Amino acid sequence: MAATAASGLQMATARPCISSSRRVVKAGAAVVGANSKGASWSKLASGSHISSIQPFQRTFMSSSVKLNKVVTKAMSESSESKPVSGLPIDLRGKRAFIAGVADDNGYGWAIAKSLAASGAEILVGTWVPALNIFESSLRRGKFDESRVLPDGSLMEITKVYPLDAVFDNPEDVPEDVKANKRYAGSSKWTVQEVAESVKQDFGSIDILVHSLANGPEVTKPLLETSRKGYLAAISASSYSYISLLKHFIPIMNPGGSSISLTYIASERIIPGYGGGMSSAKAALESDTRVLAFEAGRKHRIRVNTISAGPLRSRAAKAIGFIDTMIEYSLANAPLQKELSADEVGNAAAFLASPLASAVTGTVMYVDNGLNAMGVGVDSPIFKDLDIPTDKH
Repeated sequence: MAATAASGLQMATARPCISSSRRVVKAGAAVVGANSKGASWSKLASGSHISSIQPFQRTFMSSSVKLNKVVTKAMSESSESKPVSGLPIDLRGKRAFIAGVADDNGYGWAIAKSLAASGAEILVGTWVPALNIFESSLRRGKFDESRVLPDGSLMEITKVYPLDAVFDNPEDVPEDVKANKRYAGSSKWTVQEVAESVKQDFGSIDILVHSLANGPEVTKPLLETSRKGYLAAISASSYSYISLLKHFIPIMNPGGSSISLTYIASERIIPGYGGGMSSAKAALESDTRVLAFEAGRKHRIRVNTISAGPLRSRAAKAIGFIDTMIEYSLANAPLQKELSADEVGNAAAFLASPLASAVTGTVMYVDNGLNAMGVGVDSPIFKDLDIPTDKH
């Protein structure tokens, strides 16, 4: 079944190997530090750091708001001998599998780039019906601009696997799906088979990322959602994470990290985010806590989820009101800037790194602080209050 990303999350699958004709410099450790201004990261001698740029302005509610985009910078091997300032995010020698990459503008892609900038080897899973377009775009260089790491090299995707995380094993796949022409030419794309293929190809992984969701009735109010639509949302958006972790954890190295993506609709009312998707995100967050306990005790694997703010991705546009949510965030969040996918990617790199070695079972909010607000300060009811705005 189709798995479309909700709120910037999207499903993926892929198959054989993708390689670029361009020689890519291997990425090294990423380094994080902060300066006294708080708005941007400090300069880092390693050449791999997080910096702030201000590419454009946006006017909203008659106030000028500067939008900061965070960019991950990577260190090439030639600079590895230089002294490192700040705290290093060093994932060299680590291997990551990101489930849910089918284009270059969602959170899954941004997470892959940040992990690559920190030195990790990247494997991805792409939803079967999107596989051919994704692979073709990679081969033709359509994503080359998006693949550029800050040291000028391109992010390498070592291998792309076909994946449909709605199905645990071949026995789960109904005949109509097997006969569907969009699945023709692809094989071994159930969760169990992909985990077995990764084990056969690489032996083990260190990082598992779940960046996929689907709610076929997401535009319907909950009271109008069918049982089939509701259960489909739960299956694709939350149980798929349990299944991925269940099948991949035997090949994850102790001390590894698993990350998923959630949304504030899990705990707050977001009209328009329907079809059972809010319930699916609530289940995902609850499962994160339980999985953190079980995976931590049995396998020394950390399990966290990132509650990301709205992103103008292709998948999120399917919900129909993503622009409204971005404008609402700009007007009401403590940080008045548009959220960048790279900022979510950087948070994921931190959670995957040894810097977060004691962090598990958490929901990390990466939404400019919108989750902390109890009211919308752009409401006319507050017009006489002296509401502070970003003056920078």
